[in-house]
Amino acid sequence: MQGGFFSEWLNRYRHYLRMRNYSPRTIQSYEQVVKHFAYYVWLRRNIDPQKLMIYWEDFSKARVETSVEVPPVLLDDYLSFVTSMRTYKPKTLHRIISTLSSFYRFLYSQGAVSANPMLAVERPKIKGQELRYLKHSQVLRLIDSIDDVRDRLIVRAIYATGVRVSELCGINIEDIDFEDGTIKVRGKGGKIRIVFVDPDTLAEMDAFIGKRIEGPLFVGQQGHHISPRAVQHIFRKYAPEGITPHKIRHSYASELYRRSKNLRVVQENLGHTSIKTTEIYLHTDLEERKRVYQEFFPLSERKNSDKKSEQRTEPESEQW
Repeated sequence: MQGGFFSEWLNRYRHYLRMRNYSPRTIQSYEQVVKHFAYYVWLRRNIDPQKLMIYWEDFSKARVETSVEVPPVLLDDYLSFVTSMRTYKPKTLHRIISTLSSFYRFLYSQGAVSANPMLAVERPKIKGQELRYLKHSQVLRLIDSIDDVRDRLIVRAIYATGVRVSELCGINIEDIDFEDGTIKVRGKGGKIRIVFVDPDTLAEMDAFIGKRIEGPLFVGQQGHHISPRAVQHIFRKYAPEGITPHKIRHSYASELYRRSKNLRVVQENLGHTSIKTTEIYLHTDLEERKRVYQEFFPLSERKNSDKKSEQRTEPESEQW
């Protein structure tokens, strides 16, 4: 079954993503990336060989009726093209690479290509990739600064549980177990997991719910669940610039790991499939780094050993 055009494999890839319970929005995003790459491939194969440059306006006449079998160098050229246009942020470039990697893994598994060309493509480094986040005391000050009961509880609930904004929006009252201090949330791909809640946050939820016994915890328009966009608006209203719901989730992960040093628990609480994803959230504070360096690094260890030896050796009495 080797070969085929992007036009036919895009439909099959879309079906594959649906079978894996990807959200319609994610599927649309993946499809746009693959289609844009297909346009580039078509242009490279069909434009005048004397024309070395491709511009955005050329894409209006491009097609997806071109073979999915491509050499790694064509992928490198495409990524260079995208970078040169300066219209994508570094993280978006990584998303493009991840999408094309997923697409070509799928093609290879289906026998559509003889080899996965993405294996030869290096991911560019992202400068300043470390996420800005708030420390525990800063999150508490943010929460205390919010007068609106619902808005304050939304920010507190994200920090208390570490849930994604989409997961928070989907919480129903019946998902909350007030006795066990847990909430059942639906994560990516429809996966269900249990998150934990502290007593004070549960008490605020109980007071906020009042006499309601079912339905959305946070109600949006026309009685439906509140939308992620509404939650993001709340953060723009109250939080420091650059602090989003995802950054508060990051604060949760960093604080939990800093105190527990249990990476596996943090991973499961966040709902990450891969522990590699969890690692980007973690930080070690300066004092801990200093202590570990002084205790374990060989040069520092020798210096400390000399100091301890000096402390143990008492000065000898002068001999006359």
